Parts: sequence; C-alpha cells; structure tokens
Amino acid sequence: MDWKSLPAFLAVARTGSLRAGAEQLDGTHATVRRQIEALEAQLSTSLFRRNAAGLTLTAAGRRLLPQALEAETSLLKGFSAVKGLDREASGSLRLSADPLTAHYLLAPVLAEFADLYPDIEIELKLSYFLDSIEKDETDISIRHVLEVDEDAVGRKLFPLSIGTFAARSYIDAALPAAGAKGQGLTWIGYGDVPEMKAMVENTPFSQARVRHAIEDPQMHLHLARAGAGMTFLANWVPSVFPELQRVPGTKLDQRRSTWILLHSGLRRVKRARLLVDYLGAALIERRSDFIGK
Repeated sequence: MDWKSLPAFLAVARTGSLRAGAEQLDGTHATVRRQIEALEAQLSTSLFRRNAAGLTLTAAGRRLLPQALEAETSLLKGFSAVKGLDREASGSLRLSADPLTAHYLLAPVLAEFADLYPDIEIELKLSYFLDSIEKDETDISIRHVLEVDEDAVGRKLFPLSIGTFAARSYIDAALPAAGAKGQGLTWIGYGDVPEMKAMVENTPFSQARVRHAIEDPQMHLHLARAGAGMTFLANWVPSVFPELQRVPGTKLDQRRSTWILLHSGLRRVKRARLLVDYLGAALIERRSDFIGK
C-alpha cells in the first residue's frame, strides 16, 4: 500500500472536501485528489461520494476509517518515542528523590547540571514515598532500597550504609554514664514503626529510652545535631554535618543500595541519558561517604 495516501484519506474524511483536506495537509488540491484516487484504485472501491455538502464516506470508506485512525495513532506514538533523539539536549525531565539526599547532596549537582545544559528543565519531586516509574509518575528516580521491583532501567551504584548517629557533645556527655544496654541514653523515636524498633533492638543500646514520635528523617537529623539523642541516619550525613558522629560500639546496616532508575521508554533520549550519567558520576564521587567502614 502507498502509505502516503492514508493521510489524504483521513484529511478528506475529517474536513469533507479535497480543498480543505489539502489545506490541513499543507498540500495542493490536485495532489490530495491523486492520492485519494490512487488509494481507491489499490482497494478497487470508492471511498467517497460527492453530494451538495461536499464529500462523504461510502460504506467502504466508513469501514476503512477506524483502521486508518488506528494506524495514524500508532504512527504518532512511534514518532513521539523517537522525537528529539538526535537533537541537542533540551526538554523536561521528572526526577524524584528523598528530601535528605536532594537537599544536601543533589542541590549543587543539579545546579551544575542546569548551568551545563540550559535547555533541559527538571521537575523535582521530593518524597520519602517511592514514585512509580511503571505508573509514569516519574522519569528518573534515585532510591535507597533493599531491592528494585519495578520494570525500569536500573543502575546500582553502591551499598547505602545506615548508622547510629548523635552529636559529638551528646556522646561525650551521655555515653560514659550510660548503662550496659544504653540505660540513661535517649533515642529520637519514629513512632510505631516496627522496622525502627527492630533496629533499636539490634544495637548495644536496646534499653535506651525512646522519646517522641517524629516521622520526618530531616527533623531527626536536626534534633540529633542539637543534642536531643541518638537516631538512624545515612552514613554520608557527617560529611555534611561534622558535628554528628557515629555512636561508638554500633555497626552499619548495609542491606540497602543506592540506585538510579530510568523509565525504559527514555533510555535512548539524550537529555535523560545526560542527567542519569551526571547524577551517577556525582554520587559515585561520594561513594566512600555512602559506604563507610
């Protein structure tokens, strides 16, 4: 089939005349007429009937129309999938990350990226809940997780170590007087979160008092900095806030890993590749801060 005839058929079906169809296609009346005639010859049937109102579809034309629309839709989807692959880097991307990582590690990286690529716009969503790539809630996601269970292009960077941290002043003042299992020390609590309770039980300070119910990890960070007690934080935090220190006698939890995930439909899109590569390189530079000892 001469596929050039299909847009002509759809344009005339939509507008009801050769002239209006030609204007829609930015072509000529004669060209559209020849394409319609060629299509009718290929199909050995008439697709339009002329009347006082212009051109209307015959029974054969009405049967062809749904299939022609479906073919047009498939072609447009294909065009959208590859559009801009060979252009200079431009367009928008949706990036999701947790607030702690974004505020203290990604902000300068994204500023540098924006300076290098002024035509790429980033829509940044910060949440401790995971935006779904499969459900098209985000294009690129930075995650610190036990495992990835989504259909996405994934790059596993390194383990993320979680440790027990407190202000140096708190450790110096409170730890020497603490009991064998942490009596006299204080945990900053997350509330009724079984995973956090289990983590406390697995430390040498299982009998330290758990105070408050604070779900926001960033508030835990600031309370710990102010000397309110111990909490669980990513191992990179003291590299940004040196007043915090890992509590002596505690171990790092390295069950999680840091990933960069990309929507599979964007794997060949230049702006997406540029951002993923730039973020990956910036985070790998901090690898030792994430992993720890």
